[in-house]
Amino acid sequence: MRFEIPIKLPSLNDYVNECRRNKYKANNYKASYEQEIGLYLMKMPKWNNPIKINFTWVEGTKKRDLDNVAFAKKFILDAMVKFGKLKDDNRKYVIAFTDAFVYGETTKVILDIEEVKDER
Repeated sequence: MRFEIPIKLPSLNDYVNECRRNKYKANNYKASYEQEIGLYLMKMPKWNNPIKINFTWVEGTKKRDLDNVAFAKKFILDAMVKFGKLKDDNRKYVIAFTDAFVYGETTKVILDIEEVKDER
C-alpha cells in the first residue's frame, strides 16, 4: 500500500539544533511533527503483522544530506505507533526498510508498505 506525507520533514541537523536550544522545546518540536504526520496517516490501516517499508524521499533541492533527510523516518514510525497504526516500531513489527531519494518540485515522502506473513 502506498501513502504520501506531502510535507518537508525535519532533518537530523534540524532536530539536533532544536535539542541544543532547549530539550523541552525539542520534545514539543518532535511531537508537533508527529501530530502533523498523523493527519496523513488517518487513511492508513492498522498493521497487525510485521511490515516492510520503502521510504521514497522526494527533495526539492540537493542541499540536505541524504542521511539527514532519512532521519525523519523516526518521526514517521513514532507517529504510526502514536496513532495506533502500528503496535510498536521495534524489530518485531518493522522487519525491514529501504530508502530511495529522488528530486522533484515539492518535498515529501512516499511510503510503500508491505505486510508480511507473521514471522514472530
